[in-house]
Amino acid sequence: MLANYNRWANARLYDAVAPLSVEAYRSDEGAFFKSLHGTLNHLVAADRIWLTRFTGEGDAPSRLDAIIAEDFTTLREEREATDNAYIGYVARLSDEALATNFTYTPVTTPVPVTQPLAPALLHAFNHQTHHRGQCHTLLTRLTGEAPSLDLIYYQRETGEGMD
Repeated sequence: MLANYNRWANARLYDAVAPLSVEAYRSDEGAFFKSLHGTLNHLVAADRIWLTRFTGEGDAPSRLDAIIAEDFTTLREEREATDNAYIGYVARLSDEALATNFTYTPVTTPVPVTQPLAPALLHAFNHQTHHRGQCHTLLTRLTGEAPSLDLIYYQRETGEGMD
């Protein structure tokens, strides 16, 4: 459910950002990654880092502030591909796999960490929510409004998680 929600929320967010001028999209609004451009790039970078850790496949950025794409259209394509990769990955996981430990090395402190897979996946999805909240604030500041991204709205719209 969280992988599907993640894709839904990201699509809503990107739909709301799409009409912005390049200047507004790139303006330094004082967020941790400065702008919508920086924050949206961070989210794709972080997801790719985690997905590479989880799967052992692909190339991951070496920095949390990596710029995955300079332009919004390409970044949106990268976001969609990453969301779809997450959905495919979690669909293949069994309950047994979720309970297993895995080891990874953080970007910020290069000391290996071992932990169960399920809580790490939960962190990855919660991390998305955290930074989408920052984007929501930036959009509200820039345009006066932002779309609702609450999980409950996704559940009501799709019925997922309501049974």
